Amino acid sequence: MALLRTMATQKFQLLFLTLFGLAVLLMEHQIHKLEDANVKVEHTLVKYELDETELLGGKDGFWERSYDQNDIVIIYNKVPKTASTSFTNVAYDLCERNLFNVLHVNTSRNTPVMSLQDQASFVHNVTNWREKKPAFFHGHFAFIDFSIYGLPTKPIYINMVRDPTERLVSYYYFLRYGDNLKPDTRRSKQGDTTTFDECVAEGGRDCGNDKLWLQVPFFCGHHSECWKQGSRWALEKAKYNLVSNYLLVGITEELEDFVIILEAVLPRFFKGATELYTKGSKSHLRQTNEKRPIKKETLAKLQQSESWQLENEFYDFAVQQFEYVRSHSIKKKDGQVNVEPKKFIYEKIHPRRK
Repeated sequence: MALLRTMATQKFQLLFLTLFGLAVLLMEHQIHKLEDANVKVEHTLVKYELDETELLGGKDGFWERSYDQNDIVIIYNKVPKTASTSFTNVAYDLCERNLFNVLHVNTSRNTPVMSLQDQASFVHNVTNWREKKPAFFHGHFAFIDFSIYGLPTKPIYINMVRDPTERLVSYYYFLRYGDNLKPDTRRSKQGDTTTFDECVAEGGRDCGNDKLWLQVPFFCGHHSECWKQGSRWALEKAKYNLVSNYLLVGITEELEDFVIILEAVLPRFFKGATELYTKGSKSHLRQTNEKRPIKKETLAKLQQSESWQLENEFYDFAVQQFEYVRSHSIKKKDGQVNVEPKKFIYEKIHPRRK
C-alpha cells in the first residue's frame, strides 16, 4: 500500500508540474500577444500623427514638413561643360507646373569669382527676395558660404562634375565648333582648326592647366588658395564642401540617376523630372558639334600635370560619394529603376497620446 501511495504521489506531482508548465507557457504566450498588440497600437498612433503632420504640411517630402515649402532656395553653381544646360532645362520645363521660379545668375564675362560686395548682395537677394521663392538659382560661379554672413538658414546646394579630361576636351571643341543648341552662334575660336592633340603638343593656352583647374575651385569657393593651380589645400576644401555643404553632387555620365534621386528628395521642385528627362525632347539637349577622340600620348602628357592629378582625384572622390548615395537611394533590376522605400519607423513614443 505504501508503494502505491508513493507512486500516486509521484504521478500527482508530475501532473501538477506539467499543468504548471503549460500554464506558464500560456501566460508567456499571452504576454507576447499583449506586447505585439501594444507595438501595433503605437505604430497606428505614430502613423496617425504622421498623417496629420502631412495633412498640415503637405505630402511631397521632408522639406515641405520641415520648412515653409514656399521658402526653399536651391543654388546650382554649375561647372561649365558638365551637361549643366541639359539639366537646367529640366528645371525650366518644370517651374510652371511645380510653381517655383528659375533665375539665371549671369556674372560679367562669365567670371566664376564675385567681389565681396557682390557676394553680400547675392546672399541678401537669395535670402530676402520673397517674391521669387521658392527659387532655383543657377549660374557659373564658385561656391559661396552663406554661414559667414550669420544667417540662420542656408540654401540647398546641388551640382554635377565630369571626368576632367572629357570636360576639358568638350570645352576646347565647343569654343571652335559650338553646339547643336545654338548652331548659328559664332564662337570665340571659330575657324581655328587646331586639334586638341596639337594644342597639347604645342603647349597651347586653351588646353592648359588654367582651363583644366576648374572643378576643384568651383567647389572650394572664393578663397585665394582655391584658384592656385595644383593646390592640395584647395582640393581638400573642395572635398569638404562637397560632403558638408551640398545636398547632392551628380556625375555627368550618370545624369539620369541624378535626376531620379533629386525627384525623390525634392519633389517640391522636381516632381515629374524623371519622366521629363527620359521621355522628353530635351534629355540630351546640348552636344558639342564636333569633338575628336584624343591620342594616348596626349592623355599621358595631361596626366603628368599636378592640376590634372588633383582634379582627377576630386572627380574620383565625387564619383565614390555619388555611388554611395545612389546605392542607398535607388535600385536597378531588369532594366527598371525604383526608388528605395522608407526603411524606418517611429515607436515607443512617450508620453502616450490620450
